[in-house]
Amino acid sequence: MAWETEHKRLDAAIVLAGVQAGIGDPAKARYLVAMRDAPLAGREVLSVPVGTLMLTREWSDWRNGEWWWIQSVYVPPAHRRQGVFAALYRHVEQQARDADGVVGLRLYVERENDNAQRTYRALGMDDAGYHIFEAEF
Repeated sequence: MAWETEHKRLDAAIVLAGVQAGIGDPAKARYLVAMRDAPLAGREVLSVPVGTLMLTREWSDWRNGEWWWIQSVYVPPAHRRQGVFAALYRHVEQQARDADGVVGLRLYVERENDNAQRTYRALGMDDAGYHIFEAEF
């Protein structure tokens, strides 16, 4: 995903440790995986992952509530444009609306990723007007 979207090569050991830390501590992250049934020989069916995202939380003192950030979105090319991300998004949106103290959903997207931006707009999200600055260590 990092290579496809940002042309970054990641250290597999660091990513594995990061995902394990996120799975091990819900205060750090929550992962959602979309599954689809795929027929096998005969009547057997195998559920296969077709998309994923990670949720993190950010406290907003301005709103006295939490923003839920959608991050690490990935849908394999063979499953894109089939509603996979929309299903994940709608699930997260409903959870956020049902949770006390959640003020909204946010995500960031690369400026050149027009397909993703169209998808997010179609789901009711708007450009928040921010640029992201960072100091990476």
